[in-house]
Amino acid sequence: MTNETLITQEGLEQLKEELNELKSVRRIKVSKRIQEAIALGDLSENSEYDDAKNEQAFVEGRISELENKIRTAKIIQESDDSSAKVRLGSKVILEDVETGDRFEYTVVGTAEADPFNNRISNESPVGKAILGQPINEANPVVVTVKAPAGELKYRILPFTAE
Repeated sequence: MTNETLITQEGLEQLKEELNELKSVRRIKVSKRIQEAIALGDLSENSEYDDAKNEQAFVEGRISELENKIRTAKIIQESDDSSAKVRLGSKVILEDVETGDRFEYTVVGTAEADPFNNRISNESPVGKAILGQPINEANPVVVTVKAPAGELKYRILPFTAE
């Protein structure tokens, strides 16, 4: 079985856009930088050449990584269906049992995890703890997450668009 990249349609489109940018813009710029550095002469002491080659290696590596993710992509549907269990694509509210603070999250695959934009990986400690748990506003489930700062307890509430 191949390793699937679990991703939303939106996340897949973002990967395709990044891949296109790398292939059609960055790759060409790096190639020109290398040509210009070669024109300067002695490559053994040419830091511009070394920098350009390092950037080229990064760009080519990222292109390869993105092509693999796109090739193995399995689309997950985002859902704010509060009658189900937490799954990939689910939007939920986690309420810190101790402080009452609330956080809105969408559970996504690792390829598009972005905690700063409320998208948590199904493989993160929080993602693992809530995955498969029922979403029930009347009787919310409390999960315990082991974090470096200690154990955190979150109440899982249904996502409500305001």
